[in-house]
Amino acid sequence: MNLLLRTLTAFLLGILITGAMLFLPAGTLDYPGAWLFIALLFTPILIIGVVLLVKNPELLRKRLEMKEREKEQRGVVAISGLLLVSSFIVAGLDYRFSWSHVSIVVVVVASVVLLIGYALYAEVLRENVYLSRVVEVQEGQRVIDTGLYGIVRHPMYSAVSLLYLSIPLVLGSWWALLVISPCVLLLFARIKNEEHVLRKGLPGYIEYTQRVRYRMIPFVW
Repeated sequence: MNLLLRTLTAFLLGILITGAMLFLPAGTLDYPGAWLFIALLFTPILIIGVVLLVKNPELLRKRLEMKEREKEQRGVVAISGLLLVSSFIVAGLDYRFSWSHVSIVVVVVASVVLLIGYALYAEVLRENVYLSRVVEVQEGQRVIDTGLYGIVRHPMYSAVSLLYLSIPLVLGSWWALLVISPCVLLLFARIKNEEHVLRKGLPGYIEYTQRVRYRMIPFVW
């Protein structure tokens, strides 16, 4: 019951805070891109949350944990959060003052990319029962090297990068895309630190890195 309350609270607060960050700068509730984004964002979140609550409540509890233990990771998370919030505010202002024009074709493509990102996110959750929001090595943890983890070592960050780059275009703002783009570079820094932790504390991880060469982008990095 406590986990259910935490989940519902986080879900409702997420909707309220996201709406405030978009509609207040826009100066109106008549912002179609914001409504589209909220629907695309929170519908999958609701579905995934219900599935985890029923099938894997421990993983859901880990996903609700936000306190980073690694000092370097705390900095990366703080900067990423600031950029994400800033991109929402810029998107709202962009809509109010018509700074940029994003064609409906781009919005549709971005919406599809966002859903693909969420599909990858859900698959990673299915494959990796040790997945936590914070960088850590858990008791009894083993290396996952099948499915998406057989292609890249950090498929969660691949999914997140698709979300970062598609969100501003769903909202109809090129300027917001410019603001949020550095978050992808910050993922590179997060991965570097995370791999340092995993190499030291997770048995078999070094051998895994030799089998799966790419961290986030197949054939690139």
